[in-house]
Amino acid sequence: MSKTIRIGTRDSELALWQAHKVKSLLEKEGYHPILKPVKSTGDLNLEQPLYEMGITGIFTKTLDVALIKGDIDIAVHSMKDVPTALPKGVVEAAVLPRANTSDILIHKGLDEFSSSRTIATGSLRRKAQWLSQHPDHKVVNLRGNVNTRLQKLEDNDWTGAIFAAAGLERINLKPENHIELDWMIPAPAQGAMLVVTMDSNSVCKTALKSLNHPETALAVKVEREFLKTLEGGCTAPIGALARIKENRLSLKAGLFSLDGKESYIIEETTALDQVEGFGKRCAELVLKQGGAQLMKELRKVL
Repeated sequence: MSKTIRIGTRDSELALWQAHKVKSLLEKEGYHPILKPVKSTGDLNLEQPLYEMGITGIFTKTLDVALIKGDIDIAVHSMKDVPTALPKGVVEAAVLPRANTSDILIHKGLDEFSSSRTIATGSLRRKAQWLSQHPDHKVVNLRGNVNTRLQKLEDNDWTGAIFAAAGLERINLKPENHIELDWMIPAPAQGAMLVVTMDSNSVCKTALKSLNHPETALAVKVEREFLKTLEGGCTAPIGALARIKENRLSLKAGLFSLDGKESYIIEETTALDQVEGFGKRCAELVLKQGGAQLMKELRKVL
């Protein structure tokens, strides 16, 4: 088999690690993949908070365009960055086995939290949940790839910064001075990698089929269905984590106000043979509890 597959990826260390992972898996299947790194709009503007930029899929749009134009054959994404609605003609071809789903706080030697603490994150979801636990803390914006954010934490007098554990673990940058935030609900699809291609590309769809991990794919499908039903987009303060054990799937998910003072959290379980539409049903519970009004308010500012 001699088919060359052009892999589109962002050019950060983490994105390249993910792309190389897909490359090595495809090589084992007898294909000849090559990498084509690009810079996304989200990587070029590191000062403005994501929600202020007003672009859905800011880290994926450049690769989507390259895919649709035929400049690349497949694109590799951190799945939590991918909008729930893909561009016309683009399809999910493989979801790889999930890594660590947790958020972690990297700190500069914590004793007891005080009102003077400053925590950095570019995520409204993390900010909202952090403020729900620590309302007296200050949360500042932090943008950039993993390496850039780690350097900014080092260069500023912040108490700490919140990161996804998976990204740091993949490129061996997870430091000793961290705390796992096991109470924080992660972003939908956090820790999962998604590979997309054009629906018309039968060769790539066939090649990627063997890379797909059905259990992870099902879990993130439920989480993203929850997100889509809330009409939340990638920047809204929404978390969701599905877990599969034996023949059941459990979902813990929540919607939060920006200041962390208001939250609507559900924990529901269903049998796997009843999982169709489960994420949607769980989101509707949140909306009925008061989430509909909160989403209305969030849309005015996001």
